[in-house]
Amino acid sequence: MLRQAWFLARKDVAYSLRARETLLWTFVMPIVFFYFIGTITAGFGGGGGSSQDAIAVLVPADAGLLADDLIARLERSELHVVRVSSEEELAQHTRALALPPGFTDSVNRNEPVKLRFSRQGEGMGTSFDEFRLWRTTMSQLADVIVLKMRKQELSPETLQALAQQPRRISVEVRAAGTRQRIPTGFEQAIPGTMVMFTLLVLFTSGGIGLVIERNHGLLRRLASTPMSPGAIVFGKWMGKMILGLIQIAFAMATGSLLFGMDWGPHLPMLLLSLFAYAAMAATLGILLGNFSRTEAQVLGLGIAGTNILAALGGCWWPIEVTPRWAQQLSLALPTGWAMDALHKLVSFGAAPATVIPHMTAMLVTAIVAGAVVARKFRFQ
Repeated sequence: MLRQAWFLARKDVAYSLRARETLLWTFVMPIVFFYFIGTITAGFGGGGGSSQDAIAVLVPADAGLLADDLIARLERSELHVVRVSSEEELAQHTRALALPPGFTDSVNRNEPVKLRFSRQGEGMGTSFDEFRLWRTTMSQLADVIVLKMRKQELSPETLQALAQQPRRISVEVRAAGTRQRIPTGFEQAIPGTMVMFTLLVLFTSGGIGLVIERNHGLLRRLASTPMSPGAIVFGKWMGKMILGLIQIAFAMATGSLLFGMDWGPHLPMLLLSLFAYAAMAATLGILLGNFSRTEAQVLGLGIAGTNILAALGGCWWPIEVTPRWAQQLSLALPTGWAMDALHKLVSFGAAPATVIPHMTAMLVTAIVAGAVVARKFRFQ
């Protein structure tokens, strides 16, 4: 039986890989999606703040001691400050802060001053930059107000003495557990595209191939051979499974070589999870092809089903940025199981045992769907 099934699987894979549509969606389009989605979402969800962040500050010659104090506060906010002396230099930086002339003198005279901040780009990173700048300027303003209320002279010594005084209110921040950094860029795009396109190819190419063979009488001819029905069904499933594994292997290789994707420290468990996903996707593809009567049905249901499962399962965007109900819904979907397992192993540094429930769900789905196909397989 295994020898017969292997014979059918090899022939099916060879036939599938001769189809231009399969080659396009297996080897070409995933790379396009890797680059396009990974590039445009590289900064999505980012905090905009690392110790290497740089901000250019235009400091007029008469800005005074408050300019030096403000720069010191910005550096304590984990910003690397670059002093510039002209508007032309300032325009060359993505983060730019311009201090007004006579900054310190204006504050001493209780005159309003305006700081001009600009940043290229939009999104959460920009909001975080603005928050850090707002926090820094407000802390300096508060210290200036305290010194004026005490009728103390504004000087480096008084500012330093005020900074060293104990605060009446303090906030202690501790991590409640392992920090989960939401995957963005290629870290999200490559696993998401791989999961989506594997399902798409096995739904469409795999299902349509089965419909064509049935409508042209090829399955009836197979049924008349000495091959057992079980060997035929198993061989068809194995062919789709191999096609899915080829697509996953290609996606992982190109993701690593072309886009520098790091698949994390638990590669063996990652491969087992992807094997379980390929087994489930192959079975669902056979199930779709078995109960569809026309190629159009397979194509319509396959494309629509793949896009719905991809969107709700976290293939298009990190499911972690969606509402709680959407995150819970994703854990009831096949794509959600695969993406959550990949994120845990690749992005969140979770232990391999944490994805055992995901693998179990995928394998149980494959077994149940396989049992239905085996009992209801249509040769004509």
